[in-house]
Amino acid sequence: MDVAAASIAMSQTSLKQQTSVALMDQVKSDAETKGNQMVEMLSDSATVSHPTKGSQIDLKG
Repeated sequence: MDVAAASIAMSQTSLKQQTSVALMDQVKSDAETKGNQMVEMLSDSATVSHPTKGSQIDLKG
């Protein structure tokens, strides 16, 4: 293998690795954002009570 071919192969490998790392970073960032939104949604839903909750008792069994 000559030097030019080796250089091109190393460059392509480096580019693939950089692309993979950038993609994983973006996926991680998106997962963190969606996780934080889920936690916020769940905490907001826990504080909002249903308007009829606790006002009626079901006695049918």
